[in-house]
Amino acid sequence: MTAFAHSPFCRRRLDINYDEFMTQRHDLPAQVLPRRGQSIPPEFFRAIAESTVDWESWQSANGQVVWVNQAVERFTGYTPKKCLAMDDYPLPMIAAEDRERMGRHLEEASKGSTGNNVEFKVLHRDQSTSWVAVSWQPMTDREGNSLGFRASFRDVTERRQMREQLREQLREQNAELEHLVQMRTAKIAQLEKHRLKMEKLAALGELAAGVAHEINNPLAGIRNAFALLKRHLPSNVKHYDKLDLIDGEIERIRGITHQMFQLYRPSQQKADVFNARRCLEELMSLALPMSRKFKVKVKLERAELPATKELGVDEVLLREGELKQILLNLVHNAIQASSPGQEVRLVVTANDDTLVLRVIDQGCGIADDVIDSIFDPFFSTKTTTVGQGMGLGLSVTRGLTEAMRGTIDVSSQPNEGTEFCVQLPRCLKTEPEEN
Repeated sequence: MTAFAHSPFCRRRLDINYDEFMTQRHDLPAQVLPRRGQSIPPEFFRAIAESTVDWESWQSANGQVVWVNQAVERFTGYTPKKCLAMDDYPLPMIAAEDRERMGRHLEEASKGSTGNNVEFKVLHRDQSTSWVAVSWQPMTDREGNSLGFRASFRDVTERRQMREQLREQLREQNAELEHLVQMRTAKIAQLEKHRLKMEKLAALGELAAGVAHEINNPLAGIRNAFALLKRHLPSNVKHYDKLDLIDGEIERIRGITHQMFQLYRPSQQKADVFNARRCLEELMSLALPMSRKFKVKVKLERAELPATKELGVDEVLLREGELKQILLNLVHNAIQASSPGQEVRLVVTANDDTLVLRVIDQGCGIADDVIDSIFDPFFSTKTTTVGQGMGLGLSVTRGLTEAMRGTIDVSSQPNEGTEFCVQLPRCLKTEPEEN
């Protein structure tokens, strides 16, 4: 290496690339090419170094550049001659944010350290940038004296871009995965909360049914005894007019216990084919007395139900009595939530498989803090009306809906109204095993 360093070949520039070298190699006389086992002339090493794809350089122990190959111009736009004239080579060709770090590595290299694939950003002569990975090794002569170090710069711009793209994709995928995990965790928590609530409601329904059964036994005796007394008392007895009031209150107790039974007792009705249009017209007649009492208009908006392979036009296969009770409960609630002069709409649509029933009012709406509790047994917002507010109507409505494999949803805005949406299978072919 000492002979090479001090040879005329080292002190002058060799303008030759790899293709030119290979061409000249084939043009050289055979006796010029070294044979196996012979010493290789320095100019051959120089030609090899000049023809490498990587940017190669040699710096002395004091950090001064001794030699740099032609590839530097392709990397940076600076010629080898420009590089040899630099006092602090290669720092002018390193991006400002990396110069201090590069300077530390150069200082370590001049002391004999080794480095491998350390990445830096290179500043081109036209002010554009690219990325290189630098490796360096110490150089010594045959006696072990330091000759400085050689440095090899390899372009890693594309590799780094691909790495950044992969990192970005990984970040996006991690974010998506985290979102999915959060959604799944929230769903599991929601299902667990729903399961606990259903267990609580089932226990409450069973308790209510038991209480209703215990009340019904003495209530039946009271009703029979009252009917017997009423039949034998003359109408001119003082306070005879209160008998009708007593009869009405007994009937109200019976209605409450009936609702309590329905919280738990499986349905006794069987599904049958009936005309939905006729059923809805009968429902409108049943809702008319309350509609008149509260001076609220009830409007039916009905589309014709299409015929299917199993059902004719406007036909459904459901439990008719329970469907009427579901809708009557919702319509009555909507009327009671409305002010005089407002309108309640019953909107009915269907396709081949699903019957959709929407009850929409223009009333006071349901507050956000109670809307999740409205289907709970004995929960009621009707605390100001005497004789109302047991809180069983919506619980029963949901139970009847789910017993027919349907769903019931509610949406509401305070002071803007409420909408209940019931979706039922149009054809309930088989009876469910459980209510």
